[in-house]
Amino acid sequence: MVIVAGFLGSGKTTLLNYLLRNNRGTRIGVVVNDFGAVNIDAMLVAGQVDAMVSLGNGCVCCAVDVSELDDLFARLAQPRSAVDVIVVEASGLAEPRNLIRMVVANPNPRIGYGGLVEVVDAELFGETSAQHPELVTHLRLADLVLVNKADRVSAGALAELREQIAGWVGQVPVYATTHGRVDPGLLFDERELETPKVAQQLSFDSLLDEHDHDHDHDDPDHRHLHDDYVSVSFTSKRALNPRALIAFLEDPPPGLFRAKGCVAFAVAGERRKFEMHLVGRHVVFTPGPWARGEERVSNLVLIGSGLDQDAALDRLHATVFEGDEPMDEQAMLGVWRYTPQ
Repeated sequence: MVIVAGFLGSGKTTLLNYLLRNNRGTRIGVVVNDFGAVNIDAMLVAGQVDAMVSLGNGCVCCAVDVSELDDLFARLAQPRSAVDVIVVEASGLAEPRNLIRMVVANPNPRIGYGGLVEVVDAELFGETSAQHPELVTHLRLADLVLVNKADRVSAGALAELREQIAGWVGQVPVYATTHGRVDPGLLFDERELETPKVAQQLSFDSLLDEHDHDHDHDDPDHRHLHDDYVSVSFTSKRALNPRALIAFLEDPPPGLFRAKGCVAFAVAGERRKFEMHLVGRHVVFTPGPWARGEERVSNLVLIGSGLDQDAALDRLHATVFEGDEPMDEQAMLGVWRYTPQ
């Protein structure tokens, strides 16, 4: 489940509509939280979504209690709905911290937290953040910041804003975009994604429909409007050092937004496969058995923007256990910290 938040008019609905039109077969369930008696956002996305729950007359975080929200999520997450991902579009006046808590605490095993995406209006953020200082606090909760409407400001102003936001959010990726155009594969797993090659470059522009792309490619500032992201894969036939992997995940490379895969640990008595998912600063390990005949190999994929690919791979290779004797079970304490009970 992905939460999309941001101040009024920042481009959240535009982003949602783009995801709905360009997701290559992924079924998206949407919870639209519009502040007001007339649910305008729901009207804007009507007819473009596979399953929708619309919440009018106030913010989802304060107008709906946890049990009611759980019921709404359950309707979208039930197997017969065949929804692959749920996107919550928060009201421009919503408090994202409460939304995050609701999703993380949701007891439904089919629902997992996919991160908070904060959308920023490149042209007006300076003015709105001065009037509403809490917007900076919201940014610090984000797992990904999208500086939208990048075409409305100069390249210099855009770079200055991104640098300012980076100072607030630290290692959290800060992407520039226009018209909400972000590759869906950055936010959630798509049904038909091909296995990425090592350090494969994935361009937003290559995924834009020719008739929907209204930019002049001869414009020298064009590349300021879309950030490329990279997908880097890592494979090791040797088991990993859990302490080293946890250190990598807790201090990720700048620009890393998502990581996923499965790992084997070089710990005495530990023969299970651990599925691992990272979104922003949120890590989850899920232990389970290896399939019959499955090779006990660790495979991870990193997705982000501005990643130093060689440095990231060097750090991952450094997590491979090189000792002769397995580590003791105390080495797994960091992993258990991120394993749901």
